[in-house]
Amino acid sequence: MQKRTLLWYNIFMKKAVITGPTGAVGAALIRRLLKERYQVYAVVRPGSLRLKSIPMDPGVTVVPCDVSDLSSLPLKITEPYDAFFHLAWMGTTGRDRNDTALQDRNIFYAREALKAAAALGCKVFLFSGSQAEYGRPNEPLRPDTACHPENEYGRAKCEAGVLLREDAKALGIRMVHARILSVYGPYDGEKSMISSVIRSCLKGVSPETTEGVQIWDYLYAADAAEALYLLSLYGKDGGIYPLGSGTGRPLREYLEILRDEAAPGLPILFGAIPYGEKQIMFLQSDNTALLTDTGFTPKTDFRTGIRETIEYIRREDAIAAARKEQCTEDSAAPEKEPLNG
Repeated sequence: MQKRTLLWYNIFMKKAVITGPTGAVGAALIRRLLKERYQVYAVVRPGSLRLKSIPMDPGVTVVPCDVSDLSSLPLKITEPYDAFFHLAWMGTTGRDRNDTALQDRNIFYAREALKAAAALGCKVFLFSGSQAEYGRPNEPLRPDTACHPENEYGRAKCEAGVLLREDAKALGIRMVHARILSVYGPYDGEKSMISSVIRSCLKGVSPETTEGVQIWDYLYAADAAEALYLLSLYGKDGGIYPLGSGTGRPLREYLEILRDEAAPGLPILFGAIPYGEKQIMFLQSDNTALLTDTGFTPKTDFRTGIRETIEYIRREDAIAAARKEQCTEDSAAPEKEPLNG
């Protein structure tokens, strides 16, 4: 009965706001929503260099707005929207993950985003959490798996989820918390492990990795977007959903498939990088609740997804190389003498 009611309601739910739309998940989510003929409001950081990940489509409106200024969105959007996907978050890599002040500001910004969503008339607020909220698990992640974050990033994501559930209840808006595991695909960051290994292989350079025996769960970005879309429709109010493929396998198996697609026969230097002190050795989602509530199942196997990701990176690197060559030629060309007349 719940699904039938929401399906009927979704006939009229055709406008969505997305913060953090330029990453792999955000870019895929925009494309998924466009297939459903949504009008998408893409909130981007002013001066972002990643706007190319957002499709040029009449259904997309790109508006520069810093994550620290999300409270101003109701002044920038002139009509009510239905769904709000909050993917934006600062300090997701490196030392910034343990910057307490920065992560605390993220909590505040997330709560401001929720208030903006309520002011815009949104019926659902989807918060993008992280597997970092769990710490180092040793079993598949479920909605009720205890959280033991080991960095400020995970702590802040977890705390934000708790506060957002409370705020959403007071504001009368449905809130869904998706704890995303490891996602790969086009438009992923250049420094991600998958992107780095792909580029190394394409250059014919053997990638250096850990032993690769840790059990890992990778989900293709388009599948992640599908799950977020379905959660916006069917996710339970206040629900927590670990989001992965639901299948774990040794990391080295993923890397060997990647290598076979990008540079067959190239050796991978397993063990060249030692494990860190807090290395996660088991990461896998239990998608039972996600399947029960939304019907979601991943559609893209890793080999297919990594092949598409490799082709995307190959194209992007070729374009970048051509532009660099053109700039070099332009700078080396002699200046033309002015015509006298």
